[in-house]
Amino acid sequence: MCGIVGYVGKQSASPVLLEGLKRLEYRGYDSAGLALWEKGGFEVYKKTGRVEVVGQLVTKAKPASNMGISHTRWATHGGVTDANAHPHVSFDGKLALVHNGVIENFATLKRELSSKGIEFKSETDTEVLVNLIAYLYKSAIDEGSERDSATLLTAMRAALAQVEGTYGIGLICTDLPDQLFGARKGSPLVIGIGRKENFLASDIAAFAGRTQDVVYMHDNEVVHLRADDFTVTTIQDAAVAPVISHIDWEVENSELGSFKHYMLKEIFEQPTALENAMRGRFSQDGSTAQFGGLNLDARELRQVDRILFLGCGTAWHACLVAEYLIEKYARIPVEVEYASEFRYRNAPMFRNTLVFVVSQSGETIDTLEAQREAKRKGFRVLGITNVVSSTIARENDGGIYQHSGPEIGVASTKAFISQIHIAGMLALYLGRMRDMSFSEGGEIVKALKTVPGMVAQILTMADQIEAIARKYKDYEDFLFLGRQLMFPIALEGALKLKEISYIHAEGYPAAEMKHGPIALISPKCPTLAFAHKGEIFKKSLSNIQEIKARKGPVIAITNAGKEFPDGLADDVIHIPECHDIAMATLSVIPVQLLSYYIAVLRGCDVDKPRNLAKSVTVE
Repeated sequence: MCGIVGYVGKQSASPVLLEGLKRLEYRGYDSAGLALWEKGGFEVYKKTGRVEVVGQLVTKAKPASNMGISHTRWATHGGVTDANAHPHVSFDGKLALVHNGVIENFATLKRELSSKGIEFKSETDTEVLVNLIAYLYKSAIDEGSERDSATLLTAMRAALAQVEGTYGIGLICTDLPDQLFGARKGSPLVIGIGRKENFLASDIAAFAGRTQDVVYMHDNEVVHLRADDFTVTTIQDAAVAPVISHIDWEVENSELGSFKHYMLKEIFEQPTALENAMRGRFSQDGSTAQFGGLNLDARELRQVDRILFLGCGTAWHACLVAEYLIEKYARIPVEVEYASEFRYRNAPMFRNTLVFVVSQSGETIDTLEAQREAKRKGFRVLGITNVVSSTIARENDGGIYQHSGPEIGVASTKAFISQIHIAGMLALYLGRMRDMSFSEGGEIVKALKTVPGMVAQILTMADQIEAIARKYKDYEDFLFLGRQLMFPIALEGALKLKEISYIHAEGYPAAEMKHGPIALISPKCPTLAFAHKGEIFKKSLSNIQEIKARKGPVIAITNAGKEFPDGLADDVIHIPECHDIAMATLSVIPVQLLSYYIAVLRGCDVDKPRNLAKSVTVE
């Protein structure tokens, strides 16, 4: 969640750190701060609010240090105050630390340190950790150890061995002005390797454009960086041979360009995201999909008689879409569970169950722990994720990369549409292994290939959707209704609206409206209803009529063209008619745009909605 950036090298550190924090501000933005080594001590600049607030302090001071650490915070322990902002400096002024994660036993450790006379200035678990390391470091020096990296690393390892919970940390020491340290367990950290400079960050976006050579740290690893080299070891002090990866996207991919917000940019990138998701993934005969990274052969896949999908938030909605599509086209029973609940339940698991975990970042802690639980019980686990070399991708048995490019906006758009399109391709792939005919497979392949063009067509309606948004921006309650495959899209539409505009919104199966939610219908509660052609089209129209009979405003999204009755809804958004396999993909575009424009018209910060962060790496 929080953003970490560390630098050691030949340049002035503060501009590098501030630029990195701006790139990571979507990860956490309650407060921000920097710690720089200056003249034998630390200069710390930290403040509640956005990065630019701290940036003004740093710019005014004009520090010249070539080494430092920085942080954008998403509060877990302690309120949003200057004192609780990171970095935190140890009781003796020797160490400064930034931290992403949760130290679950911090209260016990704090009592022990307090009993030794150490005083605390914040409410955070992070200050406990830096004081614990400092105490062990000081004790070692008092006993005759040298003030060197070996002594500090020993103190770090001893402290981290006492910690329960998760952490990604960056650490600097006044005794070692040209050295930077880090460690990881459960919270992502990546090393950027430059020329006579090195970086440490929670996300490669922090140093995009400065280097493309990276090392993804694993859990229980410690890194020691200088400007011209680095070493990675384990918490137990075993040597690690780091694997250097080359990232394949440029800094421009994470820049706004001509768009006002990342969310809008990423909505308009969706045709490209869909093309990338499909590239090279259809058979030469045009009858099926193909995936090279599942690491399961056709015989093993035919033995699967149940699939379990796990995800959180928007990814959970993508899992629901996968359930509908795979059951319809592959005839395999599918279950969907919240990843956050899975490992705390003792749900029965059948022997031939295949598990899929879905996470854009590949670092969502609940999903990662659910994956580990499923693997612990002996099940094959595959992933659908957007970040190559993420922890989920490294630890599972295989999977499908989305290739959507970096997604910066907190509210997922292009990653979600990529996930549900891949779900359709997966349904086709599994269906052709069973009883789906060659001709039906060919029809579905053609339908999937037409989707990017249809999405681009819907995006040309942005002005029309913005005009509709102006009519509904002042409402405080919304219902989203959809039947069958449209139910997950109703859930996703409601989530998008509530998370970026702060309007209370609920998604329901349309037929369930009569079983309770209809009590909410009034002129003050609009409804967005999906009404697509098919066997339940007339049922969907009846649901809308029930709302209108109670004077509820209605926005309808339909692919029925002229078959949709004039005057039935207050506003109608027409999308192209399409194959059922693509209906969810097309239907989500208007709700993304509607939510975006309503939020902007209400003055909300759509890229950094309150209380939310992009990658949820704490439970």
